[in-house]
Amino acid sequence: MDRLHEIEVFVAVADAGGFAKAGTRLRLSPPAVTRAISSLEERLGARLFNRTTRSLSLTDVGARFLESARRLLIDIDSAEKDAVGETAVPHGHLTVTASVTFGRSALAPVVCDFLASYPRISVSVLLLDRITNLVEEGIDAAVRIGPLPDSSLVARRIGDVRRILVASPDYLARRGRPQSPADLKLHSVIAFTGLMPNREWRFRDKRSGSSVSFTPRLEINDAVAAIGAAEAGDGVTIALSYMVASQIRAGRLVTVLDDVTPPAIPVHLVYPQSRIVAPKIRAFVDFASPRLRKTLEGLGLDAAHAGENGAA
Repeated sequence: MDRLHEIEVFVAVADAGGFAKAGTRLRLSPPAVTRAISSLEERLGARLFNRTTRSLSLTDVGARFLESARRLLIDIDSAEKDAVGETAVPHGHLTVTASVTFGRSALAPVVCDFLASYPRISVSVLLLDRITNLVEEGIDAAVRIGPLPDSSLVARRIGDVRRILVASPDYLARRGRPQSPADLKLHSVIAFTGLMPNREWRFRDKRSGSSVSFTPRLEINDAVAAIGAAEAGDGVTIALSYMVASQIRAGRLVTVLDDVTPPAIPVHLVYPQSRIVAPKIRAFVDFASPRLRKTLEGLGLDAAHAGENGAA
């Protein structure tokens, strides 16, 4: 069996976390994946995976070999691209993702401008309200809102957003404005589950953080629907600042409890770490970062200084 093929299968299994998933990605049957891994282990004289009926994990040898295998595949890919001149002019297909609301309001217009500037690149935009595994799902770049855990992704900070409470002027005229977080128990709360997963509002109490729990009158798993209900005067809801910027400017919603609003949340553009970043990814990150930063600034928020690190 081809040695390079075995290494490609090994990396795919490690990334996918299973033989069947790797086979689907590589369009190989499960027996073919098993044969490739067995052949590689036999040639190396070491077991690369710990296998049980319910789990799969890398052995110590497998974890060390994975780093070398990735570098090898990257070097081969780079050599092939150099041979055909791909590194000279960015081209190819790009897949990017963001949350649904941010993607609609901010990312989609930037992608359209990017396509006009790079006619040899095509783009798939995936708007998903979940955290994606970029490597496993074949995604080139993502907008992430919130603190980033340590990982092998590269992150470029593009700004900040805030969690805020909003209500319509009509609702506040009827029910009064809450003066403290505890007052939320006396109000009709529209809980957007994406930001209130435990039916609680986390707020800043002087220098520390605290929370107040409540029973919402309405619970919705879609931000747009929750915001629409608040605009209609049905209660107080929570949103990220960019979600309600236009409604606040138009006076359809107003913020409440501003003095205990939690600290700003960072926003990053992330992409998989590699010794050689594909030109199409580098072109998109360089193009999109300042434009997304400007969008956040347009919402009246302080955008962070640009910078990259190895955490995402």
